[in-house]
Amino acid sequence: MNHMKVRNEATGNESLKAEGQKDQSKADLKNAGENIQDAFK
Repeated sequence: MNHMKVRNEATGNESLKAEGQKDQSKADLKNAGENIQDAFK
């Protein structure tokens, strides 16, 4: 669990929680793209 998500859930800040989820989604997509590239090497 990333640190932003933990902090935002602890404070209950919905705006920051949404931002943390967006950042996590971007990271997940980047990892997926890298995995696809690795599969074709």
